[in-house]
Amino acid sequence: MVARPRLLFLAQSFPYPPHSGVAARTFNVLKQLHEAFDIDLVAFYRLNHQADKQARDAARDSLTHVTACVAEPTPIANEHSVLRKAWDHLRSLGSGHIYTYYEYESRDFAQRLQAVLHARAPDLVHLDSLDLHRWIAELPPVPIACTHHDIDADLLRLRAGRLRQPLARYYLNLQAARSERLARQLCPTFALNIMMSELDAGRLRALAPGAATFVVPNGTDTEYFHPNGTQPVAGRVVFVGPTYSFPNRDAVEFLLADIWPRTRAMHRAASLQLVGRNAAADAARYAAEPAVTPLGYVVDARRPLGEASCCVVPIRVGGGTRLKILDAWAMGKAVVSTAIGCEGLDAVDGENILIRDTPDAIAQGIAEVLGDARLRTRLEQNARRTALETYSWRVVGARMRTAYGELLGK
Repeated sequence: MVARPRLLFLAQSFPYPPHSGVAARTFNVLKQLHEAFDIDLVAFYRLNHQADKQARDAARDSLTHVTACVAEPTPIANEHSVLRKAWDHLRSLGSGHIYTYYEYESRDFAQRLQAVLHARAPDLVHLDSLDLHRWIAELPPVPIACTHHDIDADLLRLRAGRLRQPLARYYLNLQAARSERLARQLCPTFALNIMMSELDAGRLRALAPGAATFVVPNGTDTEYFHPNGTQPVAGRVVFVGPTYSFPNRDAVEFLLADIWPRTRAMHRAASLQLVGRNAAADAARYAAEPAVTPLGYVVDARRPLGEASCCVVPIRVGGGTRLKILDAWAMGKAVVSTAIGCEGLDAVDGENILIRDTPDAIAQGIAEVLGDARLRTRLEQNARRTALETYSWRVVGARMRTAYGELLGK
């Protein structure tokens, strides 16, 4: 029996349960690569994904089904200490290193990585984020494929542009410049840079000439997310995304302050559900808005999605591609999105999505979807078709396995 190639998979978060953007992508990438590779997973965990040992143990047990070995997940130290977080920022300011160089510093992670390397030599390394760049020096001389969930520098600058405090803007722009410098230095040395879209691939090549790029878009589980016969609620609008993520929080604030009042003025029966974890104070504030219900964390998003007559994605800060759109498409749902929200996707305005950017235009788009059954049906049918033909994880995974196989062949 021929031994399968060994893949070392380093991740900045423990990807289970797959109920948020990066975790969902990472879990499904693991699942797809597991068909061709024996995978050793060494990862950090985040408190907002696994809050206690019981959750981490359950996640680790689930991940054994898509890997050969799962190292004990490592805490991100500054999530557990305000002093450590301040110290990491101070060290970044004083040293010239990007902040993530210190955020992912950990003796425990080093020991777990070395234990895995001592037990089994990898044929290939998957680095699930450039945030883990400090660990590259510890890796053996095998091909490294690095995933870029977005262009970090662009995302930092967009976020800085939304801040009012001059010092905070300065600091984020400083980090953006360091992120660009890091990309120019490291990306040309990777065997492959995995990008979410052709748009991001072009941006990286412009930033880091000589970088080898390959597009593996985000995907969706079209067997899990599918039209399930749930009758949509008339006038129901749904937004999906936890507001501990800055792009989602900015989108919800934009939606409630500038878009929702206009939507209600045009369609009085409209109701809005917010799916995703919110701070208690935020949830109370959202619930005080007319016809708005914050559902908080929902284990199975298919029910609120199934009841949606329209999904809205008013993202103004972001990169990569939005899983919330892909999952809605897979469910056969009409989507209204900003251009940034659907950037990099096979989105065709008026066919599988409505692309609108101003508050008036977004509200008008939502009202059109809610009030025009023929438009809504066309968007729904084309959405499902796009998900099946382009973004099914089976389609995406086959591309990725082929690319990694070619790296080994080289």
